[in-house]
Amino acid sequence: MFSYVKKVWRKLPHPLRWLTAATVGFTLLVLGIVFLVIPGPGIPLIIAGLAILATEFTWAEIWLAKTKGHVSRAVNRVKKKKS
Repeated sequence: MFSYVKKVWRKLPHPLRWLTAATVGFTLLVLGIVFLVIPGPGIPLIIAGLAILATEFTWAEIWLAKTKGHVSRAVNRVKKKKS
């Protein structure tokens, strides 16, 4: 299923892919930031927004990698405290 979506995504014209990724990615990113202040799934939305933006933008790939590293360290700290 995922490979099919990826194949169809790559067949779209670049300006359309760019515009779609930018619109959906920034929307999720802004919603995630809003949900950090009000109750809601802020961090997952931020990660999803960055993942979508990373399909077309290098800067988003870098931020996504940094975010994944921070989340991984936080999860490891929580696991250590539970032990």
